[in-house]
Amino acid sequence: MQGVIPNQLISQMIETGEITASPAVIPEQIQPASLDLRLGTVAYRVRASFLAGHGAKVADRLAEFEMHRVDLTNGAVLEKGCVYVVPLMESLALPDDISAVANAKSSTGRLDLLTRAITDGGTEFDRIAPGYVGPLYAEICPRSFSVLVRPGMRLNQIRFGRGDAVLDDDALRQLHEHTPLVDGPAVIDEGLGFSVDLKLPNTTLVGYRAKPHTGVIDLDNIGYYDPAEYWEEVHSANGQIILDPGAFYILVSREAVTIPPNYAAEMAPYLAMVGEFRVHYAGFFDPGFGHASAGGAGSRGVLEVRCHEAPFVLEHGQVVGRLVYERMCEAPTQLYGADLASNYQGQGLKLSKHFKS
Repeated sequence: MQGVIPNQLISQMIETGEITASPAVIPEQIQPASLDLRLGTVAYRVRASFLAGHGAKVADRLAEFEMHRVDLTNGAVLEKGCVYVVPLMESLALPDDISAVANAKSSTGRLDLLTRAITDGGTEFDRIAPGYVGPLYAEICPRSFSVLVRPGMRLNQIRFGRGDAVLDDDALRQLHEHTPLVDGPAVIDEGLGFSVDLKLPNTTLVGYRAKPHTGVIDLDNIGYYDPAEYWEEVHSANGQIILDPGAFYILVSREAVTIPPNYAAEMAPYLAMVGEFRVHYAGFFDPGFGHASAGGAGSRGVLEVRCHEAPFVLEHGQVVGRLVYERMCEAPTQLYGADLASNYQGQGLKLSKHFKS
């Protein structure tokens, strides 16, 4: 059956050797509709981001671009503004009818930690062709903060699928009529549109902007760092802010979003025509996100926003992105928020889990 592959079938893929790992996959890696990927023991500092390209292996391209190697065994700092390639502990031997898509995990995106999967023969980041057999690598570029990493850390995740499971707009409207996907009018156009909230109740605080010169963040430290040392508060009294070129912002969607249990979703950047900025670097929404059956009552989408060449006025209610919904090939046996220690169920405006509330 076509659709996104759920947790119980991911477990089967591990048992049959379609997913292998050294050391073996641990249960905590398996999410309702994805598998967390783990960093290996070495990072290669490279001159530039690259793709292997048709017929080429990442290991061979590393010899071309490598500047030096960083041993991660006892922890090491990946420095802001540098590009690293890290072999992952997981490898794939996919059947011809299963493809995969990778994405940064939520906490990774909220730290402006650009993390993308690359593969042997790959011509796109984060896209893995049906039938791929070979190793997986993470390209990591810390953009706002230097980070301390160790082997086994999970910065990105992979979602497997069979066939085209994306809901077209008609199917999405039918789903919304049956199970409301947002807590207001649904703007459906090549996915479910969502807008930015710059008028939060009882406060002028609407977001955070990353400070340019900060200390290192150890990714194992949860609820540890003082937000004021790493972020400037962004306030608005009139429902608008001006984005600075090159700056990174954490904002929040106006809509509370629901992902029903038989579906998964991916956040896609909005068309460039709407402005000189990009929203989102971490894009998977699991089955059960914001859903009543998993302890949610709709959850806001946190927006990771980077402004490009020119200052840009962002206004309350402006559509900035869209959610693309996909069918699961069967219902997962665990849901986001219900069966897992999910950090962001029922969230509003929220920094990554590394910062004190």
